[in-house]
Amino acid sequence: MSEEKKFEHVKIEKVAEGNYAVVSINRPDKLNALQNQTLREIAEALETLEVDPEARCVVLRGTKDFTKKPAFSAGADLSARGSSDLDQRNLRHQCHAMYRRHKYYDLIEEFPKPLIAAVDGFALGGGFELVLVCDVIIASKRSSFGFPEIKRGIFPANGGTQRLIRHLGKFKTKELLFFGEHYTAEQMYEWNIVSFLADDDKFEELVHEKASCLGNAPTNSLFVIKKCIDYGSQVPLNIGLQFEHLGYAVNSVSKDVMEGVSAFLQKRQPKFKGK
Repeated sequence: MSEEKKFEHVKIEKVAEGNYAVVSINRPDKLNALQNQTLREIAEALETLEVDPEARCVVLRGTKDFTKKPAFSAGADLSARGSSDLDQRNLRHQCHAMYRRHKYYDLIEEFPKPLIAAVDGFALGGGFELVLVCDVIIASKRSSFGFPEIKRGIFPANGGTQRLIRHLGKFKTKELLFFGEHYTAEQMYEWNIVSFLADDDKFEELVHEKASCLGNAPTNSLFVIKKCIDYGSQVPLNIGLQFEHLGYAVNSVSKDVMEGVSAFLQKRQPKFKGK
């Protein structure tokens, strides 16, 4: 894919043999710290890939070309100036400032294709919150996670208090947010935050393997599964099951369904086209 839109804070690359794309946060001198511009560019990059038939899965990561230490993202860029149109001493203005940031996290979370967070290094603060809006999390063993905001008199307000509790429960979430410590990738794996854990020298291989698996899977089925889980889990069971009924009907007209059934009956590997 030719990169139709140029970004300052992110890069888009295509992996043709895996049918997936890679969106890299490209601020190595800042440990991929996040500004509003960074989040906006991630959301805009995903928007371009949403309708790209050659990108059936997306990997979100920090740049491989780090200059200091490896990092998915070390969190918010505290050196960045606030929006010039907002008064930092005005409560309503500050509430609106967080609305702007939440909007980008929400857009990233709503991306309809599988989104893999490939974490190699720091995933702290806003970076950890970015991980939490992805579908699958792959981490190298040298990675570390945490919310250190409390040590700076602030707290993780980009969804951290709300999304983490839905994974870890109230008491473990309070532990992470109250004390601001760093936690290993192994701990995150034990707590079911990290989906796949890799030795440092096997990390890139594992990311490619899992992204290629999803990139070559039936795209419509993955679309329906993601919608049913993400939205069905927010409503009572009987309504969630209605989502599932409709999802089944939507998916049943997919060409990949016919290919999958035919391949099973013919005892061969299916060749899904994402249609």
